Amino acid sequence: MEGFFGRILHIDLTNRKSWVQTVSEDYLKKYIGGVSLATRLAYENTPRGADPLGPENALCFAASAFAGTLVPVGGKHAVAAKSPLTGFIGDCLASSYFSQSLRRAGYDGIVITGACDKLSYVFVDDDVVTFHDAEHLRGMHTFDTEEAIRAELGDDAVRVSTIGLAGEKLVRFANITNDRGRQAGRTGLGAVMGSKKLKALAIRGSKPITVADPQKLTEKALALSKQAKGPKTEKYRILGTPSNVLNMNRLGVLPTRNYQSGVFEAAEKVSGEYMLEHHVEKAVSCAGCPIACEHITSVRDGDYAGARTSIDYESLFAVGPNCGVDYFPAIIKAIETCDMYGMDTMSTGVTVSWAMECYQRGILTKEDFGGLEPVWGNHAAVVKLIEMIAKREGIGDLLAEGTKRAAAKVGKGSAHFAMNVKGLETAGYDARGFQTFALGCAVGTRGPCHNRSLAYEPDAKGEVDRLKAEPARGKIAKECEEFAALFDMTMLCKFIRGCFKDAWAEIAELFTLTTGLEVSAEDLKLAAERCWNLKKAFNIREGWSRADDWLPGRWLHDPLPEGASKGAVVKPDDLKMMIDAYYAARGWTPEGMIPKAKLIELGLEDIAEDVGV
Repeated sequence: MEGFFGRILHIDLTNRKSWVQTVSEDYLKKYIGGVSLATRLAYENTPRGADPLGPENALCFAASAFAGTLVPVGGKHAVAAKSPLTGFIGDCLASSYFSQSLRRAGYDGIVITGACDKLSYVFVDDDVVTFHDAEHLRGMHTFDTEEAIRAELGDDAVRVSTIGLAGEKLVRFANITNDRGRQAGRTGLGAVMGSKKLKALAIRGSKPITVADPQKLTEKALALSKQAKGPKTEKYRILGTPSNVLNMNRLGVLPTRNYQSGVFEAAEKVSGEYMLEHHVEKAVSCAGCPIACEHITSVRDGDYAGARTSIDYESLFAVGPNCGVDYFPAIIKAIETCDMYGMDTMSTGVTVSWAMECYQRGILTKEDFGGLEPVWGNHAAVVKLIEMIAKREGIGDLLAEGTKRAAAKVGKGSAHFAMNVKGLETAGYDARGFQTFALGCAVGTRGPCHNRSLAYEPDAKGEVDRLKAEPARGKIAKECEEFAALFDMTMLCKFIRGCFKDAWAEIAELFTLTTGLEVSAEDLKLAAERCWNLKKAFNIREGWSRADDWLPGRWLHDPLPEGASKGAVVKPDDLKMMIDAYYAARGWTPEGMIPKAKLIELGLEDIAEDVGV
């Protein structure tokens, strides 16, 4: 077997020990890598009912066979654990050189359990694992921590995944940062690291990564790289994902003022086009990527002079239109602040917008905000609230819990507009105007995620009537999820998905040429279905019920007030009908449970004994 090492590194923080688990070719062929492998490791190493912020919650990293090879955009890794936000599976992706170092150290995955007795970092140097005091790094920003550890270890080639102050303070949507700005965001796994008093995981690898058929793989990889520089990825190269701003505004689904509207009157001032003209310094790429979608932006003068960060659509909508902010320098500053403290920009922005609506409605007062007046568009208040969340100061301590817990504590009807599913804050597409995506948000295993579902695509592309609910959406949502899982397992960036004529077959060929394991398109389709059922099984084991597959009250009862989607709403009966159809398409019971026969069919016999019905 090439490509894989067949080795999983286990690190016990409590006892400061490590060991290597050997896994078979069949095991790796079954789980492929990435999110699928990381979820399997989390399932195996986290006991039922574990406290997400307790030492028994396993934090699991996994790359794919493509990391460190010539296969373009394959340099990603997954991180999985029980989420502090949802209590269900939390699976995240990040990219760039950390993924390659993980592989070059000789591992396909890393499992971290236990907790340190004081703030520490772990250094994996090929086969040697050492534990280091990190008290001198306490409170240090994410980017600075990376540099400090590299300097301390005396090697710029060391790659570091770290948390910032938000992770140390157990902000429930803290993320994990590597390679200066690449985040394993969403679901709060930075808080899991913080609960383990693990400031960082540093890796240096020197082992060669070999492939089964170098000549053919090189030919295929170069052809794919050429495609990735063509028209299919043009929008990512020129504007990046902020190109979505004006498109979503035209469709009336751009989340505005905590999803009170789908139209932002100042969309032109926060668009990708405006960003390119006024703030972009350069476009950069992740390791092994020919696309270069990441646009580094900066503020050259004015209130936030010196602020500098990369911007994508999901971050932009959350701290921009969704908070009523139309001042681009403030958006750059808000995102930079999240990145430095190590917080998920989406959950941060949506949580701040919930607090702003509470202020608008008189549920929270100026005194609750420590003298701030968080009216819509008050960008200084938005930036200040982000800092308060990271530090858990004043009202920031409440907001650090996320919208679900904050609304439960505040009450007074605020749960109606607490925009989350299962506790994870909603993404940058108003589901009232995207009915297929509404279903995808409701049934998503980690919450309302555009990246795990892709169910917004048939809506946005006009492949279906986006304002109409129908049973056929169940099968469509299932297929979208499994297509997303194809990329989440193989760790190929989804921005390249339009470059394939037959992604299943072509990626199967790349996998076989890399590993020497004969894998067909049908094998990958089965693996994608297995991946999704595995994540659902984790959730069932941790107490999931059908009631968790539902949407925020605003999407169910408040029609969009203006724009191209005016009057659109997700009717509760329609949502129930689509969920029924989705469960049926998946072969699950009417209550959303997985039959034992289904799990056995997918090769998950042990899990069938745990959760199958």
